[in-house]
Amino acid sequence: MMTVYGVPGWGSAISEVMLTLAEIPYKFVDVTGFDAEGPQRDLLKIRNPLCQVPTLVLENGDIMTETAAIALMILDRRPDLAPAVHHPERQQFQRLLIWLVANVYPTFTYADYPERWTADAPLQLKTSCLEYRKSLYLWLNDRLIAEPYAFGEQLTLLDCYLAVMRSWGPGHDWFQEHTPNISAIADAVCQIPQLRTVLKNNEII
Repeated sequence: MMTVYGVPGWGSAISEVMLTLAEIPYKFVDVTGFDAEGPQRDLLKIRNPLCQVPTLVLENGDIMTETAAIALMILDRRPDLAPAVHHPERQQFQRLLIWLVANVYPTFTYADYPERWTADAPLQLKTSCLEYRKSLYLWLNDRLIAEPYAFGEQLTLLDCYLAVMRSWGPGHDWFQEHTPNISAIADAVCQIPQLRTVLKNNEII
């Protein structure tokens, strides 16, 4: 069984939801407080010197990080959780998977701890990152089908990202008003019975 080092509601929630959907068993180790000096950071640092969540220890002892890489690993075991190879939507799935991590994730990196990046105007940096994040979600919303999932009837790992990220800033009400496709997809994922426990544990529902 693999082990997931994470924090409830943080980025590790995406990995938990994906693993649960793929029916891959794992053990969760809560490292809340890892972002400050202390025993939880020390525990995580042994596995991942960068001290990031999620950090996975696989069944063979190998370390896996980065949610997109974890998604690709899961697809090796459950290829049905992405559009099939040679399917016209396959490339769009790949694009949006990496797009989320490459574009949206950094807005949290800088907005959550603005004082790490600027001593002069941390509030301005936080505000600017949030506004940029909103523009990214608006762009994404217009490229999703939401009937009921991002690629129509097929449930994919991309939908797991949207369900979790909808619970982060700018907040549920903003998504409901401005990005109805993202909200509809997140709602559909949250109604999947096998995911309810992990979603509740991460305060997503």
